[in-house]
Amino acid sequence: MFRLLPRLLPAALLLLPVLLFPPAAVAQEAPPRRIVSMNLCADQFLVDLADRDQVLALSEYARDPILSSIAERARSWPVGRGTAEEVLALKPDLIIASRLRRQETRALLAGFQIKVLELGTARTFEEIVAQARTIAAAVGHPERGEALVARMRAVLDALPAPAETRPVAVHYQRRGFVSGGETLMDEIMGRAGLVNMARSLDGAFVVRVPLERIVTTAPEYLLLTTAPVESPDLGSDMLEHPVLSGLYGPERRLELPEAVAMCGGPAYPEAVASLMAQLGRGRAAPTP
Repeated sequence: MFRLLPRLLPAALLLLPVLLFPPAAVAQEAPPRRIVSMNLCADQFLVDLADRDQVLALSEYARDPILSSIAERARSWPVGRGTAEEVLALKPDLIIASRLRRQETRALLAGFQIKVLELGTARTFEEIVAQARTIAAAVGHPERGEALVARMRAVLDALPAPAETRPVAVHYQRRGFVSGGETLMDEIMGRAGLVNMARSLDGAFVVRVPLERIVTTAPEYLLLTTAPVESPDLGSDMLEHPVLSGLYGPERRLELPEAVAMCGGPAYPEAVASLMAQLGRGRAAPTP
């Protein structure tokens, strides 16, 4: 036995790195090359964090100018409907999905042992930062995630401090819904120096409030989310109710793109900056 040691020792030494470090630690896993997104909010990160040829499809709403803050950029990217049949036909090596949507589709895809990254809803800036890093790591470009985070922080750090006296505002939406205290819009409003009227109401998320309640509470500003194209419906008529129009003229209205309220993502700092600029001018103005 001892005579064999000199012969066995070199082979044992060659195995030592494998024994001490699992294969994943010796060589990093190759970045995915066939990414399919079923998540509108993830799309807004992917166009900054992934190579164009890594992505087989963004989500079906990526090019929708009402819902997507990257609609114009997404025109040069492929999109898909996100059905199980379509996704499987693309043979992805990474699917990015929402924890809240398409549960049946996700359950079906799970049976095919495809890697799936499920994302929750980012309602705060730090949650947006965490998602940027998570997605960047998943697509194999963590350094791009850090660069994106640095750019977002730079925009926020360059903003002036909010005024000591914070005006009250309400984010009023179609059919009389308002954004409550645990929503992305509440976070944006607070960062811009506004107090969200809905924080005093029951319901942490989105709650329905009668027009009379808005009138009697009388917040100083009415915050509306607007679409870049006309999308009238019966539910939006109340946003132009004569009572609201009389109380809230242009100088008491604030506006943000509707897509900003849909997803917490890279557009967050510009949304805060836009609100602060509108407040500084004392009147509402279109956003970038």
